[in-house]
Amino acid sequence: MNMAIRVFLLLLIILSSTYPTLCIYEDQVGHLDWHQQYIGKVKHAVFHTQKAARKRVIVSTEENVVASLDLRRGEIFWRHVLGPNDVIDAIDIALGKYVITLSSGGTILRAWNLPDGQMMWESTLSGSTPSKSFLSIPTNLKIGKDDVVFVYGSGCLYAVASIDGEVIWKKELTSEGGNIQQLIYPDGTDIIYAVGLVGLAQFDAYQINVKTGELLKHSSMVFPAGFSGDLSFITSDIAMTLDSTGSVLVAVHFQVGAISFHQTHVSELGRDFSGAAVMLPTKLPGMFALEINKSIVFIKVTNEGKLEVVDTLGRSTAVSESLYLSEGQQVFGLVQQGYGKIILTVKLGNDWRSNLLQETIQMDYHRGIAHKVFINTYARMDSSNGFRALIVMEDHSLFLLQQGEIVWSREDGLASITDVIASELPVEKDGVSVAKVEHNLFEWLKGHLLKLKGTLMIATPDDIAAIQKMRLQSTEKSKMTRDHNGFRKLLIVLTRAGKLFALHTGDGRIVWSLLLDSLRKSETCQNPRGLSLHQWQDPHHHVLDENPSVLVAGRCDLSIDSPGVLSIVDTYTGQERNRMRPAHSITRVIPLPFTDSVEQRLHLLLDVNLQAHLYPRTTEALDIFLRELGNIYWYSADVDRGILKGHAVQNNCILEIADSYCFDTRDLWSIVLPSESEKIVATATRNLNEAVHTQAKVTSDQEVMYKYISKNLLFLATVAPKAVGPIGSVTPEESWLVVYVIDTVTGRILHRMTHHGSQGPVQAVFSENWVVYHYFNLKAHRYEISVIEIYDQSRLDNKDILKLLLGKHNLTSPITAYSRPEVITKSQSYFFTHSVKTLAVTSTAKGITSKQLLLGTIGDQVLALDKRFLDPRRTINPTQAEKEEGIIPLTDSLPIIPQSYVTHALKVEGLRGITTVPAKLESTTLVFAYGVDLFFSRLAPSRTYDSLTEDFSYALLLITIVALVTAIFVTWIWSEKKELQEKWR
Repeated sequence: MNMAIRVFLLLLIILSSTYPTLCIYEDQVGHLDWHQQYIGKVKHAVFHTQKAARKRVIVSTEENVVASLDLRRGEIFWRHVLGPNDVIDAIDIALGKYVITLSSGGTILRAWNLPDGQMMWESTLSGSTPSKSFLSIPTNLKIGKDDVVFVYGSGCLYAVASIDGEVIWKKELTSEGGNIQQLIYPDGTDIIYAVGLVGLAQFDAYQINVKTGELLKHSSMVFPAGFSGDLSFITSDIAMTLDSTGSVLVAVHFQVGAISFHQTHVSELGRDFSGAAVMLPTKLPGMFALEINKSIVFIKVTNEGKLEVVDTLGRSTAVSESLYLSEGQQVFGLVQQGYGKIILTVKLGNDWRSNLLQETIQMDYHRGIAHKVFINTYARMDSSNGFRALIVMEDHSLFLLQQGEIVWSREDGLASITDVIASELPVEKDGVSVAKVEHNLFEWLKGHLLKLKGTLMIATPDDIAAIQKMRLQSTEKSKMTRDHNGFRKLLIVLTRAGKLFALHTGDGRIVWSLLLDSLRKSETCQNPRGLSLHQWQDPHHHVLDENPSVLVAGRCDLSIDSPGVLSIVDTYTGQERNRMRPAHSITRVIPLPFTDSVEQRLHLLLDVNLQAHLYPRTTEALDIFLRELGNIYWYSADVDRGILKGHAVQNNCILEIADSYCFDTRDLWSIVLPSESEKIVATATRNLNEAVHTQAKVTSDQEVMYKYISKNLLFLATVAPKAVGPIGSVTPEESWLVVYVIDTVTGRILHRMTHHGSQGPVQAVFSENWVVYHYFNLKAHRYEISVIEIYDQSRLDNKDILKLLLGKHNLTSPITAYSRPEVITKSQSYFFTHSVKTLAVTSTAKGITSKQLLLGTIGDQVLALDKRFLDPRRTINPTQAEKEEGIIPLTDSLPIIPQSYVTHALKVEGLRGITTVPAKLESTTLVFAYGVDLFFSRLAPSRTYDSLTEDFSYALLLITIVALVTAIFVTWIWSEKKELQEKWR
């Protein structure tokens, strides 16, 4: 029996040493996380379809991305995400091998290698006069031996060598308010013509020597009625524009420096044409387009200079630029919208009536209308010209059409997410077929058999491929029902285009999408934009027959006093349940912690007149609200004036038409910051849904510290007015950072601290009783992260165990925000290596698991930092008791552990936000990072102490148990025989 015990212990030791580490392997990346790359809404596109090279299209987007896309599949060959202020103005291709980009208002010119996207050169074009930018790459034009690129920006015209970016010459042309809009290159001469507008009433034309940049002649002429909009160039010497009223067409003739104006009233073009018109930015041969009376009118300019209306189409028509064919002809494309379909038409520039191509393609209604179209030609088998079209839709998606079919599509609207909210999946219903059970059992056994072969290193290459496929395409993680661990959820995201997407957390696929009609441009809502997402209805077990829904709040314009729009969307189906256009504006949406009988959450919507409106507008919701009226408070921060105010609900609004759901508000308190010394730069509050496991914190010396837990706390950061600019714009003596912790019910300042010689940008996150904020220390020339922890001193008497037994403690006594709190704060600052774009904190279901800070770095990665590193009680030489408590020795800087990067080696380009969602499993939190790219992962701050990993080999465990039992039985028989033999002796 002793031998059996020894064998058992030996096998147990071997088994326990089988998994010595908890790191992830290269083939495990993508098993618990996913990463998606996007580019954003395309605004410029240039095709490159030479036979000797891979066919591609070069695009630039509103997210400041320049990218090369595969024309066959739409995949990204390469891309570069420029800075948020480095807006791309134009792109083109030079020398057949360089992609030229002009950005930052015409001040930065770059060349990228076409095959791999490597930057070849960069030129900074300095200028003093703000102006619109312009890029032109002429064909067969050289200055000396150099092919040239012409750039207009900051009031200057530049000739730049396309091979190395050297500025050949620079010529300042216009004063403030001038814009060159076209360069004209007459054949056989060394002269270029630069024409444009100065201000709103003057047309200028310049003759410049192309070799030296010398100004040969400057002509200008003032149009008394003034211009509106840009010029539309018809030929090399005629341009069209509108007068300042938009009712008169002005033809500008400029020949050899002579300028003349010819006027035509819009009403003369036809009976139906009246009112103000808008010139559209089209580049069509011999014609231009106007938007008038909700229609697009195409007008041709004849050789005699007369204007002829060619056609009138609907406003939802997209027009491409002209495309030169090999025969010298020019063609252009039109995309017209029908219900559930689009019509692509390609026409000759000089013959409107004939169509070279007309195709009808079925299109999802929720794509919206076509915003842009770019066409390209290719040679068919019969040597005729075929056409492909790249179409940008209203929802920012991108399509390539060819031969009447959609070759590929991209959901690039996901590059502009503005808000995120998580929603549960449906509950799995009982009653599963026997065949399904048998199939699942077979797949389960097959999977574990493959894993066993992999563990024993006897798997074939096909088996290894099958194991990796099972890991990446697990049927469990992509099911459309809830799982018992709470890993499977829906991420409801709102994009800048006003479209909702539901993303499955298992694999990132789009479950449904909806382009909200309330956030689409209309006559009553000219410039709609989405504001935020809120949980509207989240049914639990007693009302599971109802689907959960979200509230989408928006407004009709950029101004805060514009009318608001509301939509309620079912998160299971993606259908719009209700659409409301309230008569008031929406400046803020406040979710209230109250629900009605069907679990609809109450919301308070604030308008620009400081009135509060209750939703849902039901009698039950009103009764609940009136009962809790005295417990509803909020704050507002006027950043421009430096005023912080607290508010509460008063009586019903006094309106001409009585509204029981409208309430006036009253000011409770105000804090006026000195404008000459402080400017508000950041605020942070606690997540209302955050779970806190315990208020007590036991220290190493067996003392109890009570966290000051309040959902009414506000963190406020201000800097010196001079320090609002970029880092280094002021000296340390002129800059300071002041932080406050304020109770928003009473306006009491619980804590105030000044960091001298520091400035923003400030990023902050508030959780439980602590706040962490990131800033720049000018004196140390390094970034810093500081932490403030707040503790409640009024509960220190609760340490007496006898009082606890006799019930004389004050743990159950009511807490009111109006009593002066007895709090103490502990704070500490640490150096940090990286600049930070955003901060977040992990959240779990019960709040038991240790917290981790999630930092979105300047390198567009997400770094997880244990909260223990930010403990203000850290000392240089902690005692043994403090070490047992988990206090880390104090260092002046925070460590960056490479294995702590949540995104691994991946980047979330253009990172803007990080959202955390608690899973049902207490050890795990779900992390979603979004920017131009999307990244999702599961994170276990204290490791998965409450579950086994998904790739745990149950088969190996079963074999081990059987082997142990067999070994015990065999050794028991051997020992019995041995004892029997000993007795016979």
